[in-house]
Formats: sequence, C-alpha cells, structure tokens
Amino acid sequence: MTRCGTIVLAGRPNVGKSTLLNALVGEHLAIVSPKPQSTRLPVVGLLTKDDTQYIFTDSPGLLEPQYRLHEAMRAAALRAIDDAEVIAYLHPLGEYPAPPLATVARLERAPRAPIVNVYTKSDLVSPSNRPTVQPSDVLLSAVTSEGLDALLAVLRERLPEGPFHYDPEELATQPMRFFASEFIREAAFEQLHEELPYSVACEIDEFREGAEPVYIRAVLYVERESQKGIVIGEGGRTIKALGAAARAKIETLLGDQRVFLELHVKVLPKWRRNEPALKRLGYAAS
Repeated sequence: MTRCGTIVLAGRPNVGKSTLLNALVGEHLAIVSPKPQSTRLPVVGLLTKDDTQYIFTDSPGLLEPQYRLHEAMRAAALRAIDDAEVIAYLHPLGEYPAPPLATVARLERAPRAPIVNVYTKSDLVSPSNRPTVQPSDVLLSAVTSEGLDALLAVLRERLPEGPFHYDPEELATQPMRFFASEFIREAAFEQLHEELPYSVACEIDEFREGAEPVYIRAVLYVERESQKGIVIGEGGRTIKALGAAARAKIETLLGDQRVFLELHVKVLPKWRRNEPALKRLGYAAS
C-alpha cells in the first residue's frame, strides 16, 4: 500500500522553510532570502520516493500583521495548517526549545494534524552545544543535508495510506507563470536593498511557453514614484541586473530553455494596504 499526503512546513519567518522545501524536492522552487517574510503565497513541492508521495507546502511565516498584505499572508499560513495531514513545525536549533505551535500561530485550539518538531539550522550549532531533544524531534540542516532522511522517515509514518495524487515525475503543482513571478521577486530581494523589496510585487502580463525563446512580459509594481527610479536604476542598470538574475532562474527551472524576459516598472500606490490591489495581485486574504 502506498502513502500520500500534504505536509505543511510551518513556523515563524526566516526559520528555513523555503530552503528546506528546495532541499527536499531537489529543485529551486521557493524564494530563499536572508530577509524575512519573502514567502507571500504557499509554494507546493512534490517528492515521490519508493511507496510514498510527499506533498510539501512551504507556507508564509507566522507573523504579527502590520498591514493588509501581512493579514493575507497570515491567513494563507493558517489555511495551510488547517488543510495539512501532517505539520512539520520548524524552529532554529539555536533558539531551542520551540514554543508551542498553537501559541506562535495564536490558535484557539491545537491543530488536528500531527505535529513534528523540526529544529533547523543545526549546522550553526556545534555538537557540544546541542540540546537534548525529544526522540520524536528532528534535527536537520538543509545546507548540509543532515537529518533530511530522518525527517522523511518520521513524516512517512504519519502520512495516511492511499494512492498518489500526482504523477511521480512531477516536482510542483503550480504553473510556470507562478514560478516566473516568484523568481522575479526573488531577484528583487537580491538586487534591491533595505525595505524596498517588500514594496515590490510582480504580475505576469504575458507568458508564451511554446515560443522559442520562451517570452515573458512582467510588471514590477512599487508603491511610490521615487521607488520606481530606484528599481530602474541609473541608465536602467538595476532593472537589467534584476532581469538577468530572474531569467537565469527561470531558464534553469524550464530545463535550460532560453527565455526572453521583458520587465516594466509601474506605481500602484499603497498596494500592500489596498484590498482591491491585493486581490488583483493574488494576495486576497480569503
């Protein structure tokens, strides 16, 4: 009998959820950035190994909302927790012990799904300084791959028996348009500084996957006119560097197909606080 189920990677911002998802599926699907709160929408990655299909959901970090975008991110994280069949609750090993997930998520009651405590970033804690954890807890480092097999074994025990939901060769459930938008945002986090990446949203205007090269036209939205000039840069240098970085990421996920990426920058005033703008960009809270 095969096993298959949804596993949400949950926790506060910047605990390593996206890095872990990429390490588990063996492909760069989720945005990785030293800056917290880079994941705005859940990213679903698939791993089929022997008789088990793991459906991983990288959820936004559990945060205290400061504006409507944060509220939408928190709502998405809570929906993922509610829909999960197993919850992998991530917390840095250097900040052991982890507070209860229900406390962090401000839940009225404990989630219905079983919770596996996963202590991340173990490579940053020397063996002599590591705390004694519970036998059911998992210590891992997505960077060194320590603990990945142990995590899969623990998760497999908790997944329900049943048929696979997806083709075993598939790595993700979302379309390439979604990942193109995410990789453009990731490049913005890499190329832009301070708080500016948090004011950037991306919308794919056109995506011709059957073309050679693949043609993508996208718009980067910022909140103020002054931000537009910074994103473009002197002589267009910043937007060119951002586009080159994003194009390389998209080409890799497409199997090294060539991509022509056309980027534009527009102002969408206070989009992070504007409900119609959030809905347009796919960030609706419900």
